[in-house]
Amino acid sequence: MADQKKKKRRKKETQEQKLRRILIALVIFAVIFAIDELGALKAAFGDPGCVYASFVLYLVPFVIAGHDVLRKAYSNIRRGKAFDESFLMAVATIGAFAMVLFPDTDPHMAEGAAVMLFYQVGELFQAYAVGKSRKSIAAMMDIAPDYANIEGENGELEQVDPDEVTVGSVIVVKPGERIPIDGTIIEGVTQLDTAALTGESVPRHAETGADVISGCINMTGLIKVRTTKPFGESTVSRILELVENASEKKAKTENFITRFARVYTPAVTGAAALLALGGGLITGAWSDWILRGLTFLVVSCPCALVISVPLSFFGGIGGASRIGVLVKGSNYLESLAEVDTVVFDKTGTLTNGTFNVVAIHPESGIDPDYVLSHAAYAEAFSDHPIALSVKAAYTGEIDRNRIRDVQEESGHGVVARVVEETQAAEHMVLVGNDKLMRAHGETWHDCSLTGTILHVSVDGRYVGHIVIADVVKDDAAQTICDLHACGVRRCVMLTGDREEVAKAVAEQLGIDEFHAQLLPADKVERVEALLAGEDAKHKLAFVGDGINDAPVLTRADVGIAMGAMGSDAAIEAADVVLMDDKPSNISRAIRIARKTMGIVWQNIVFALAVKLLILALAAFGIANMWLAVFGDVGVAIIAILNAMRAMHVEN
Repeated sequence: MADQKKKKRRKKETQEQKLRRILIALVIFAVIFAIDELGALKAAFGDPGCVYASFVLYLVPFVIAGHDVLRKAYSNIRRGKAFDESFLMAVATIGAFAMVLFPDTDPHMAEGAAVMLFYQVGELFQAYAVGKSRKSIAAMMDIAPDYANIEGENGELEQVDPDEVTVGSVIVVKPGERIPIDGTIIEGVTQLDTAALTGESVPRHAETGADVISGCINMTGLIKVRTTKPFGESTVSRILELVENASEKKAKTENFITRFARVYTPAVTGAAALLALGGGLITGAWSDWILRGLTFLVVSCPCALVISVPLSFFGGIGGASRIGVLVKGSNYLESLAEVDTVVFDKTGTLTNGTFNVVAIHPESGIDPDYVLSHAAYAEAFSDHPIALSVKAAYTGEIDRNRIRDVQEESGHGVVARVVEETQAAEHMVLVGNDKLMRAHGETWHDCSLTGTILHVSVDGRYVGHIVIADVVKDDAAQTICDLHACGVRRCVMLTGDREEVAKAVAEQLGIDEFHAQLLPADKVERVEALLAGEDAKHKLAFVGDGINDAPVLTRADVGIAMGAMGSDAAIEAADVVLMDDKPSNISRAIRIARKTMGIVWQNIVFALAVKLLILALAAFGIANMWLAVFGDVGVAIIAILNAMRAMHVEN
C-alpha cells in the first residue's frame, strides 16, 4: 500500500514537472514568435541570417517541450516498433526544421515547434482526462483496509494484517475505521457509511446480529464483529479484483481501434513518403511536396482515436462504479448497451427473499393484535421461516412459560396451549394451513391475497388469518417501468415458486412474461429458448442473486448479480455486479452503457471525417502545417472532451 502511494506521488511529480517544462517552452515560443512577426530578427540579421537565427531560436522551445517524444521515437525505432504517434511527431517536426535546407521556400521552424508544443499540450490534457476518469475507481481502491484490530487477553487492541485473521475470529472496529473483513456484529450498535461500495449517501443502521461487509466505514459506535470469511474472499477483495481486471477485457470496438492503429500508422507513413517523393520526382518542386508529406504526417497521427475510445469506455465504467455498479470490462459495457431483453430471477432479485407478514384479517369484532399474539405464542419454539416472520411481526415480548404442549404437525401447522397472562385460563391455539383446520374440524375462510395463509383458531373458534409473503422490493416496479422507458423490449421473470404467486408478482410489477415452478436446469433451458429468439444486434441480460443462478448468469449475454447479499458463485459468474442490491440501477447501467457507446462512435466518425478531409487538402497543397496541428491536436482535444462526458452520471 505504501509503495503504491509513493508511486502515485512520483507520477504526480513527473506530470507537474512536465507541465512546468511545457509552460516554459510556450512562453519562450511566444516571445520568439512575437519578435519574429515584428521583423526584429530580419532587422538584426538581414534576409539570409534571420532564417538561421529563427532556426536556432525555435529549436530551444522545440527541444525543451519535445525531447521526451524524440527520445521515445528513437527508442521505439531501436526496438523495431517505429510506427506510433511519437514517430510521426518526430519525423514531421524534424522535417519542418529541415526545410531550412531549401532556401527557395518559406521557413517552417515556427510550425515545427508549434506542432510539438501543441502535441504535448494534448498529451497533458489526455493525462488529466484519464486521471479524472480514474477518480471514482481510484476511490474504490482506497477501500482496502490496512489492518484489523484483534483484542488481546488483557483487553488491549493489536493491529494485525487482515490476511492473518482466521474465520470465526472476533475483530474490533472503532468509529472512523473501515470494516476489514466480512462478518456478523456480536456486540454494539452503529451507523455504516457504504458510499464507497454502493453509492448510497445515507448511512445504514447496524446492530447485534447484522451482517456487515468489508470496505464500509464504521461511523458512530464501537462494534465487535465475528468474521465469516477469510480476507481473500471478502467483499472488498472481490471488488478490488474486479476493478483491477476490468481493463483486460476490451470491447470489440476498442480492439478494432487498436488493430486499426497498427495498420493505419504504417500505411499513412508510407502514403506521406510516397506523396513527398512521388510529387518531387514528377514536378521537381521538392520543397513543396516534402512540406505536403510532412503536413500529411502530422494530420494522420491517430491520437484522437487511440486516446478517446479507451478513455470513453474507462469513463463509462468509472461512472457506473459511482452508482454502485461494477462492470468487469468494456466488452460487457458494450454488450449491456445492446440489451433488449432482461430476465429476472424472482426471489432475492425482485423480492426481498424473506417472509413477512403482509396482512392480518381478523373475524368481525376481533382485534388484529389478538390474532397475531396468539399465533406468535403458538409459533414461539419454531425456527421455520414462516414462524420467524410471525414472531418478527409481533412487537410484544413472548413469555415462554405461558406455553404448554406444543405439537408441530408437519406440513400442516402448530397446536399449542397458551395460558393467559393473569393465569386465569388456558386456551387451545391452532395455527396453520387449511389442512390443519380440516383435520381438527375447524371452519375457515379463504383469502383473496396471494401468499402463505396461516389460519388461527382459539378454543375451537376461528379468529382470523395471517397472510405471509415474500415482499416485493420497493424499487422493483419502477425498475420494470424504467427498463421499458429506456428501450428494453421484454422483461421476463423466472422462478421456482408456485404459478399463482408468480402471476401475482408479475401483474404487480408489470412483467411482460413469467415462467413458474422452474428448477435451476429449467431456468437455463428457458434462457436458451429466449436467446434463440434474439437477433445478432440484440443481447439478453439475466439478473440473479443465488448460487443456483450461476449457470444462467454464465449462459446469458450479460450476467448481472446482486452483489451485496448475493452468493459468491453468482458474483463470480456475473459480468456486472450491483453492489447495493437495487434492481433500479439496471436501467441506469444500461443508459450509461448506451451513452458511452454513443460517445465512442461520435469520436470515431468525427476524428476520421476531419482527418480524411485535411489529408485530402494536404495532398493537394491546400492545407498548411497550422491546419495540420488542428487536425491532430485540436481533434484529439475535442474527442477527449467528448469522452469525458461518459464519466458524468446523474444522481
